[in-house]
Amino acid sequence: MRRVLESAFQKYSFSKEQAKILANIHTESTLDGINSHGINRVPIFLDYVNKGLVKVDSIPTLIASMGSIERWEGNLGSGILNAITCTDRAILLAKEHGMGMVALRNTNHWMRGGTYGWRASEQGCISIMFTNTTPNMPAWGGKENRIGNNPLVISIPRKEGHVVLDMALSQFSFGKMENLDLKEEQLPFHGGWDTKNQLSKNPKDIIASGRALPIGYWKGSALSMVLDMLATLLSAGNSTYKIGQKSSETAISQVFLCVDPRVFSDSELQEKLVNEIIQYTHDVHPMKNGGATFYPGERTLATRAKNNKEGMQISAKIWEQVLSLAK
Repeated sequence: MRRVLESAFQKYSFSKEQAKILANIHTESTLDGINSHGINRVPIFLDYVNKGLVKVDSIPTLIASMGSIERWEGNLGSGILNAITCTDRAILLAKEHGMGMVALRNTNHWMRGGTYGWRASEQGCISIMFTNTTPNMPAWGGKENRIGNNPLVISIPRKEGHVVLDMALSQFSFGKMENLDLKEEQLPFHGGWDTKNQLSKNPKDIIASGRALPIGYWKGSALSMVLDMLATLLSAGNSTYKIGQKSSETAISQVFLCVDPRVFSDSELQEKLVNEIIQYTHDVHPMKNGGATFYPGERTLATRAKNNKEGMQISAKIWEQVLSLAK
């Protein structure tokens, strides 16, 4: 998959180094079972490149530096390449100051947000990262879409397996729904409204209406608004309102915040405290036979190990599209 994707990205004028990074990220997301933001996103991403919405020759630039806080301009470049630059910068600032924050404007879809949480954890940093999106959910009590499903990532480094929360603020991400639709499967719970204003478990109907259901109903709606406000204010970039005025989701705003916990010089205690919380949540009777509880990131690690051993299950239709794009 890496070889095919690297070839495809170079065909679309990315440099060999850029193509290698993009291929690695899309492949690793697929390996972790996140096909919706891995291999499945490649044709959409390259369509954005074709339309000029993703600028192949753009790189992010520093706009303002205020000690441990920086503001960057994405110049409409690749969302993955921009996010990696800003993640690495936030990590470096955290190691210099204890905490570092980078706000990024005018960037594109970062694909799987968890990628950058895992990256921070591998460097020993705690992270909080989020992005706004085009409006794809109604604010609670309204009918028309006014808020984004603004993905939120929180990661904590841990020797026995990093804790990485990666969640959209919709009950199911649109990528997840598209993945289930490809398999002709239903959602296990209501995920949004259909075109007749009825809550639905059918991903095709929800994708057709474009109206996802916020997590926690009114609570998810409120959290979406606040994350949009923070991303917009800190980056001086576009809000979900402004993004929604465009024909495609582009020029979005993101925040990358990292903390270096080693400044406290009590790493053994930190590990003990995190493990204590995980053990406490694991040590329960399951709701049903064969059930279990998991900490954020635990099932990703299990999927990664399984797919490394047995191979990745992907859509034949998507793979044929990717192969044709790489020719």
